[in-house]
Amino acid sequence: MTARILVVDDIPANVRLLEVRLLAEYFEVLTAGNGPDAIETCENGKVDVVLLDVMMPGIDGFEVCKRLKSDPATSHIPVVMITALDQVSDRVRGLEAGADDFLTKPVNDLQLMTRVKSLVRLKSLTDELRLRASTTRNIGIEELLSRNFATEDTKPKVLLVDERKSSIERIRKMLRGSAELDVATDPNAGFFQAAETAFECVLISTAFADFDALRLCSQLRSLDRTRFLPIMLLADEGEEGRIIRGLELGINDYLTRPIDQHELTARLRTQVRRKRYNDQLRASVTQTIEMAVTDGLTGLHNRRYLDSHLETLFDRAVARRRPLSVMITDLDRFKSINDAHGHDGGDDVLREFARRLRKNVRGIDLACRFGGEEFVVVMPDTDGPIAEKVAERIRAEIAQAPFAIGSAGKTIEVTVSVGVSSVLRGADTVAALMKRADLALYEAKSGGRNRVVAKAA
Repeated sequence: MTARILVVDDIPANVRLLEVRLLAEYFEVLTAGNGPDAIETCENGKVDVVLLDVMMPGIDGFEVCKRLKSDPATSHIPVVMITALDQVSDRVRGLEAGADDFLTKPVNDLQLMTRVKSLVRLKSLTDELRLRASTTRNIGIEELLSRNFATEDTKPKVLLVDERKSSIERIRKMLRGSAELDVATDPNAGFFQAAETAFECVLISTAFADFDALRLCSQLRSLDRTRFLPIMLLADEGEEGRIIRGLELGINDYLTRPIDQHELTARLRTQVRRKRYNDQLRASVTQTIEMAVTDGLTGLHNRRYLDSHLETLFDRAVARRRPLSVMITDLDRFKSINDAHGHDGGDDVLREFARRLRKNVRGIDLACRFGGEEFVVVMPDTDGPIAEKVAERIRAEIAQAPFAIGSAGKTIEVTVSVGVSSVLRGADTVAALMKRADLALYEAKSGGRNRVVAKAA
């Protein structure tokens, strides 16, 4: 996992120590020695996570965090405050300033890295949503980003999964007035509750006698309906290993018993605010671009969206030195399908092809109908060999099962040819990338069809 981390501390030795740790994990590191420089770097650079010291001359870390979180351009950047202060009141102050986490010096290396990687994953999701929103114009994105979801009147609906009555009553008392709390004493029942109800956060206790709480966390992360649902782990002292494993599995935050009411409500507010922010981004993207940039027949994005979005994905891949691959697919002898079965039959084939294509690519991949029977898939963070394997999987998926035509149960065999290309180091352009993929597709068609050709240069 690669990301750009900003380390902010007025003591050079502290900066260097964190920089060495992060570089060892292959992160790209930026540094700032004071608050104004940190804010400027966040405004001008592509920062993924900020590690922010609290005690700095001039503008302290609390104020820096507050300013970052109040600016729509930087509010989505995760901030981890790092300091020698160890009072609960200090953590609460940092969380109320908008911080995503608060770590106390000396910081455990493993805990720091797992927390950074967890926040990088969250930032990556938010970046993708913001990017897709900004690809289309005039959708009121700035108005949306400037909204303060934490101050909305609606209380968050929260699920607590815990089998101990005393613990349940303490949490219920702490959250009275600030959240609508449902309780599940059985983890299996809790899983189904989380899947069937629109909760905004799930609190999961580790204190089950005969059940591993991390298994429930893993199950929630693997289900589409709960994949982005914030999860907070309620752990006992001495469970650092379990907490770190939980962060690796995708939990969003944790609290260690004895739980402080103010810290619980502050951390819960942070998770709900981020969820509402991302939910609003998803809703805005869906509502605004559905008609303008979606192919009505297949439900995939159309060429208008591809032309705009591919340029942005390409520029981002080049700037961050990340791989990017493109595949162009073409249904073999599609004209003969139209001639033999009419355009209705051809439309049935296109819809089924789009369904199979969508099933075999990731959520972050961009699948578009390029025109007629041609489709394009853009794959961020994917190098050439992996893209070629994906293309082969798609080709096999199309060839292995016949396509249904009409309502009479008739089926026909369909194959597809695929051309693949990847971003080259050095001077490359979107046009050249697409040209290489198109040439590879031509080779696949002229070489006998029903095959994949990857163009290296």
